[in-house]
Amino acid sequence: MLQEITFYNPEFLWLLILLPLLIFVNIKISKNKTSKFKISSTRNLDFKSLKVKFYPILDILRYLAITMLVIGLSRPQIVDVSTQTKTSKGIDIVIAVDVSSSMLAQDLSPNRLDALKEVAKEFINDRTNDRIGLVVYAGESYTKTPVTSDKSIIIKSLEEIKFDGVIEDGTAIGMGLATAVNRLKDSKAKSKVIILLTDGVNNSGFIDPNTAADLASSYEIKTYTIGLGTNGNALAPIAINPDGTFRLGLTKVEIDEELLKSIAKKTGGLYFRATDNKRLKDIYEEINKLEKTEVEEFKYTNATEKYRFFVLISFVLIFMEWLLRSTLFKSFI
Repeated sequence: MLQEITFYNPEFLWLLILLPLLIFVNIKISKNKTSKFKISSTRNLDFKSLKVKFYPILDILRYLAITMLVIGLSRPQIVDVSTQTKTSKGIDIVIAVDVSSSMLAQDLSPNRLDALKEVAKEFINDRTNDRIGLVVYAGESYTKTPVTSDKSIIIKSLEEIKFDGVIEDGTAIGMGLATAVNRLKDSKAKSKVIILLTDGVNNSGFIDPNTAADLASSYEIKTYTIGLGTNGNALAPIAINPDGTFRLGLTKVEIDEELLKSIAKKTGGLYFRATDNKRLKDIYEEINKLEKTEVEEFKYTNATEKYRFFVLISFVLIFMEWLLRSTLFKSFI
């Protein structure tokens, strides 16, 4: 209970510093008031009277009364604070992920796809008030998960993403973007965002990326594009071994940065280049800061006054002191 008490006028508590001084002065005055006389021996005198022993209790009662009164003046309260959060319409986000075989390149650790999944997972967990969907594309595209507020479903779907040859290999940027637009075009969210990631150039699909970008712009869907891959060469799959594993070799990293910049510019987004794990993480953090959902927090305070208790105790102690002085200790000077 004591941990919950706050003081509305805590400045009055400074008066307690004067209490030791008051005690000291009172002792001095009491000594000066006491009559002194000298005797040769105290052998036959009895100083064990209970009244004498308990007389100092009157001063203690007074000091306690003063202490309680000071505490009462400082207005002790138990404050109950309740919080209500009001969230405006959130943001609908679709993450479009390139799952072509080149995403297994190892210029990011352990490879581009796994590095992306790890960073995207943190991003999804941070978007507590938003709905998120997943689109995957290679030579063609499809919706992995429609936009939903259930983060566990999104995370599970993200973890399942891998290059398995189910869809045709290649990089159909236009189709990946168009599929993402299709998931968001009817959204009633305050803001609609696509995060499109690729590590190559558009070489598949029947939808031109610029046409898809114009479509996104017409639906006011902002698109952030990310080019993933180091500068120069990277160890990437170049063939499939008889046992189904990939044969790796150095290949030139080719990213159509001009196209990605154009898509971002048309839709009011930004283009980023991620050449390593740290840069990829920084990019997602930057997008996370750029796209914020407005959250209002209202605090309601209810204060229960406790000063009456301390003031009442103070009056009781003062009354007890007066009663004892008027009765039991009346004979004392």
